Amino acid sequence: MSKEDMVKEAVEEAKAKAAKEQAEAEETVETEDAQGVEAEAKEATEEATETEGDSEAASEGKKKFFGKKEKKDKKDEKIEELTDRVTRQMAEFDNFRKRSEKEKSQMYEIGAKDIIEKILPVVDNFERGLGSVPEEEKNAPFVEGMEKIYKQLMTTLESVGVKPIEAVGQEFNPDFHNAVMHVEDEGLGENIIAEEFQKGYMYRESVVRHSMVKVAN
Repeated sequence: MSKEDMVKEAVEEAKAKAAKEQAEAEETVETEDAQGVEAEAKEATEEATETEGDSEAASEGKKKFFGKKEKKDKKDEKIEELTDRVTRQMAEFDNFRKRSEKEKSQMYEIGAKDIIEKILPVVDNFERGLGSVPEEEKNAPFVEGMEKIYKQLMTTLESVGVKPIEAVGQEFNPDFHNAVMHVEDEGLGENIIAEEFQKGYMYRESVVRHSMVKVAN
């Protein structure tokens, strides 16, 4: 073999070797790329699985939240029933207590007015008797004693809420006065009480007896 042939052969072997190494290198790169892609695909799959699981869990939780409530325990239902019953009974009792107090107060008012009505004729007799005493006898011990008893009686009535109704010189008011006579008097205004025949009385805010009066004009 000539020297030139030997050189050519060496060159061919070198080319073949270089081609082989390049092919092996490319194959290695492709394998690594494939493995990387596979790893990325696996990772993406795992993330998708986790996301799906979270979504299912959220969906399940949502169903539980918006779905039907869990059935209460019978013991809890009984407690709620008894609590509601007790609350209602307490409210009814409170209403009954208030109603009873109001009725008691009204009964007391009615009883007090009834007693006062029975006492007023005694007051009238005291006033008639004292009014008929002559001027020269008003300083007599008996008359002075009667006046003290009368004043004590009126003070006691006033202390419990009894007071006379103003009449003479006042405008006639049917809520407080009972007109039994009418007179024309130019000295008085229209619908003015000219005279009182029987004194009227009030107990607190209600009329026990109307004043019996004569009304002018």
